[in-house]
Amino acid sequence: MLFPAYLMNAQERNSKEQKIAESNSIDRIKMNQFVDNLISRMTLEEKVGQMNQIPGFFAITSPVKPDSELINGIKKGQVGSMLNVIGAEPTMQLQKIAVNESRLKIPLIFGYDIIHGCKTIFPIPLGESASWDLDAIKKSARVAADEASAMGVDWTFAPMVDIARDARWGRIAEGAGEDPYYGSLVAKARVEGFQGDDFTAGNTIVACAKHYAAYGAAIGGRDYNSADMSERTLREIYLPPFHAAVTAGVGTLMTAFCSLNGLPATANDFLIRQILKGEWKFDGFIISDAGSVGELIQHGVAANQYEAAGLAANAQCDMDMGSLSYQKELVNLVKNGIVSEEIINDAVKRILKIKYRLGLFQNPYKYCKIEREKSEILTQEHLSAARDIARKSIVLLKNTNNLLPLKRNIGKIAVIGPLADAPQDMLGCWSAIGSPENVTTILQGIKKAVANQSEIFYSKGCEINSNEPENFDEAVKTAEKSDVVLLVVGEAGGMTGEAHSRTNLDIPGNQLDLIKAVKNTGKPVVVMLSNGRPLSLKWIANNVPAIIETWFLGTEAGNAIADVVFGDYNPSGKLTVSFPYTVGQEPLYYSQLPTGRPLQNDENDVWKTHYIDSPNDALFPFGFGLSYTSFEYSNLRLNRQKISKNDTLKIFVDVKNIGNREGEEVSQLYIHDLVAGASRPARELKGFKKISLKQGQKATIVFSLINDDLKYYDNKLKWMSNPGVYDIYVGGNSKDVIKTSFVLE
Repeated sequence: MLFPAYLMNAQERNSKEQKIAESNSIDRIKMNQFVDNLISRMTLEEKVGQMNQIPGFFAITSPVKPDSELINGIKKGQVGSMLNVIGAEPTMQLQKIAVNESRLKIPLIFGYDIIHGCKTIFPIPLGESASWDLDAIKKSARVAADEASAMGVDWTFAPMVDIARDARWGRIAEGAGEDPYYGSLVAKARVEGFQGDDFTAGNTIVACAKHYAAYGAAIGGRDYNSADMSERTLREIYLPPFHAAVTAGVGTLMTAFCSLNGLPATANDFLIRQILKGEWKFDGFIISDAGSVGELIQHGVAANQYEAAGLAANAQCDMDMGSLSYQKELVNLVKNGIVSEEIINDAVKRILKIKYRLGLFQNPYKYCKIEREKSEILTQEHLSAARDIARKSIVLLKNTNNLLPLKRNIGKIAVIGPLADAPQDMLGCWSAIGSPENVTTILQGIKKAVANQSEIFYSKGCEINSNEPENFDEAVKTAEKSDVVLLVVGEAGGMTGEAHSRTNLDIPGNQLDLIKAVKNTGKPVVVMLSNGRPLSLKWIANNVPAIIETWFLGTEAGNAIADVVFGDYNPSGKLTVSFPYTVGQEPLYYSQLPTGRPLQNDENDVWKTHYIDSPNDALFPFGFGLSYTSFEYSNLRLNRQKISKNDTLKIFVDVKNIGNREGEEVSQLYIHDLVAGASRPARELKGFKKISLKQGQKATIVFSLINDDLKYYDNKLKWMSNPGVYDIYVGGNSKDVIKTSFVLE
């Protein structure tokens, strides 16, 4: 297996390969013998049963009453997995039926959407990605796995690793943004966090990289819509995070709802058989998204469930999530010679191997520990981790005249806005079993932080998404009697995520009018955004002195935001998606290809690529984020000006904290291949380092590039690099950089 250069250094690659070899020669031999023996004793009906995931019911700790049809299906070996059953007692109850009452006693695997926390809810993944802290992101997934595994869940449908470049798409909230390099590193961190180093440990769960593939490129940003692109774009932009997940050892992948170039992903032989199981040698199993096998009918490639099941099975989609197409049709498809039993055996072997690796054959009840469920949920350690990653995820977008941080004894603080005291919204989309009663709201966090040092006034101001006339008098009066206003606005927690695409990226409802009314009081205003996608903020950016992007931060939202507002934590977050001036710029991303008519310095040149009513660039570009201090970049230099394909290029840059307090900076490295066999992006992220510098301190940051970092797919889909000149850019975001060049000989 090839490991991308940016995912592992040589020592890590050798260690990984050695561990795989040892596993293959010892544990895997035993596992394969066990699984092969089990398959040899299975009937065709029992094999097909393992390929079915049956939707369950939402349950936490109370006993469940599964219907007789489900019980009979489990007893007959017709169910391989259950969806949406959570809780030690409910999962124990169903597992006992599978193990004690089915012929071959094959345990179930329980899947649930543990996306950004289980009971302790962390920031939405897009927010977490803004931390640029891979260790913290990995810790977030580890805590989620701890809690989920204590509640009977052994399989999560995360991480979502789709590259998303269109803010209209609701599921942009669930991923790591627009860049494949960074998205790949986040995918690796989250897989390792969920799965740990040992599948057999009781607190690790199987990860599932989704949605394979190109779902983030849905046309028009409309969820469930089709995607259409060149194979080069697919391989360079949308596949790398999935490859990273596979190299990190992810146990499962999930197909996308969308069709890619006319063929639905769930029946896409090219994606599944050729690339995933062929080129990448993926040895886990792949599951459809919910109902998507049956939806091949609506896609227009199957006339009925029989044809749909045949197409998906022959493409080697190993498990059907919830459509029951495999359950109803797959046995007949094999008997009629449409699907070979070898394909069935391969799918079943992959599924049973995951169950074996989890240790379920040795101890099917290892995840059903009621004692753990009582003691390992919402612990102080978990809450501390959630608070840490939440404040690291906050991005300071504007801070005129150092309005922030506020002093705790500032006097009178107005907290205004429909999201200021909204615990449910702080959880964001896909918040598992997170409960609003465990959330510290922004208002609560501010009150706790100041205690008796300042007086707090609160007004809701308006609804989140009302277009009816609203009266802002109370909010205005609240602002007028205060020394500073914290204005909390944005989207409702359920306005992003699956099935929540938007054509308008403005702040919803009357909230902008609320901002204008409060701004007209003349009081200093800090706008704090709670949202799951980039929003159009042009008026706010031009008229409000301070802006903080807080996303949906989860259980510890209010405490984390208060840490930043009052300076206990100096914000260090950087955007991983570009924020537009207007929705008409979407899809918007920093790594645009150059055109034959670039817009340069002459804004009046009509015959250049441009809009007549908006800038080309982002309002807030990829990688952007301010601090309460300032950083200066200088002395960009290389260890050599020319390198061969066997050399390592070292890039050095001096970064100095020129402000008046300690802070963290995410230094970013970009390249541009000036002349290539196919047009290359004007800038491509190839490295970053997050460092902490005291006031006045200067450090030299060192980046490395090797030939693999320069490769791309040419017009014949050859993976190659070009001799010639490359520009190098280093800075604190994708736009504000210093530059040098080198030559690849």
